[in-house]
Amino acid sequence: MPRFSLIQLRYQLRSQIRAYRERRRSRRQLLTLDDRLLRDIGITRAQAQKEGRKSFWKHTT
Repeated sequence: MPRFSLIQLRYQLRSQIRAYRERRRSRRQLLTLDDRLLRDIGITRAQAQKEGRKSFWKHTT
């Protein structure tokens, strides 16, 4: 039977918080890109706004 580990739980929590922060940061940056840069990465302004306005906890696959 697996043992409950506070160390493992703490590691998982830190990892999830880092992922949330990175997702929030990258979505905010996406909203600041101009149309030329959006074309370079292959998305439209509408797609960028849709992704940029998502909550940080929603993961895009």
